[in-house]
Amino acid sequence: MPSELSKIWLSSPHMGGQEEEFVAKAFQENWIAPLGPNVNGFEADLEDYLGGTKNIAVLSTGTAAIHLALVQLGVREGDEVICQSFTFCGSANPIMYQGATPVFVDSEPSTWNLCPKALETAILDRISKGKTPKAIIPVHLYGMPYLVEEVAAVAKKYNIPVIEDAAESLGSTFKSQNCGTFGEFAALSFNGNKIITTSGGGALVCPSTQAKDKIVFYSTQARDNAPHYQHSEVGFNYRMSNISAGIGRGQMLVLDEHVALRREMHKFYQEIFKDIEGIEVFTEPSEDYFSNHWLSAILVDPKKTRGIDREQMRLHLETFNIESRPLWKPMHMQPVFANMPYYGGKVAEHLFENGLCLPSGSNLSDEDRERIKAAILELFKN
Repeated sequence: MPSELSKIWLSSPHMGGQEEEFVAKAFQENWIAPLGPNVNGFEADLEDYLGGTKNIAVLSTGTAAIHLALVQLGVREGDEVICQSFTFCGSANPIMYQGATPVFVDSEPSTWNLCPKALETAILDRISKGKTPKAIIPVHLYGMPYLVEEVAAVAKKYNIPVIEDAAESLGSTFKSQNCGTFGEFAALSFNGNKIITTSGGGALVCPSTQAKDKIVFYSTQARDNAPHYQHSEVGFNYRMSNISAGIGRGQMLVLDEHVALRREMHKFYQEIFKDIEGIEVFTEPSEDYFSNHWLSAILVDPKKTRGIDREQMRLHLETFNIESRPLWKPMHMQPVFANMPYYGGKVAEHLFENGLCLPSGSNLSDEDRERIKAAILELFKN
């Protein structure tokens, strides 16, 4: 294809127009430090969006949010934490920050998320070895809610708190309840490729005002209440700045619009692939699930596509200057985690080997969609 074709990205930032107003006001009032009206306002906006029953601390990243949840739950060196294997490394790395051991668990095929049966198998085996896990980290992958009720039942049975990784699922719901409100804690992400962005940023959804206050304390270097700098605990430099929070306030005004546009991209792919044998578009398993479809993803079955596989499709799209990406490589397959415990079968491995994420941005144009469609149809035209 001609080299002058503009790049179609997988998921690029999409501004709504009013972000600059919040940022400009911060400059005018000299609220440049990591505190100020935008921080408080962004937290209030998020709390209201999630239903008003939770308290939210905005932070530097979603990874920082998971880390502080582990700190708050008392996870220490030598402890174990169960983590969904099929996820981004930001779900698992914070476990290592605490000197704890991640115990990885496979997915189930309906939501691609944490398998409750493998979860219970893992818990029972770790208990038999004298190690009751200190927390469970399930993920709403690509915006798809995990099996919320089944995972909660297992967690309650063994009295293990859930840290909900909702980094990809702001705007998704299960039985009309917002993702990010099911766990003891929940992490959100506002990275540049998410539904809404603060350039870089995240938040921790907390169960109480007291829990939020403690998280804010930890995220601001754990400074004691004294006229001088005094520290009785180890703290972290994890608080979101007032400038970044201003971008977030502007993005909240277009969040629902962005969710609707991402869901339209999902329908766009369903229409393209409806008559192409061997391609399965990842979608909700029932009406109980409402996904923001942060990323639209497909599974490619080479046995039914005359040998066309995921990688061939990715490379073909690349020739049109269209970005696509394999699904997450499971954590138990990563070199850094090669020696960590793993429970389950081959579901996550199968998804990685055969799955592809397609351009899903809320700012894709009709022209972009036409080029994506033409590229896909050319690959499968015979």
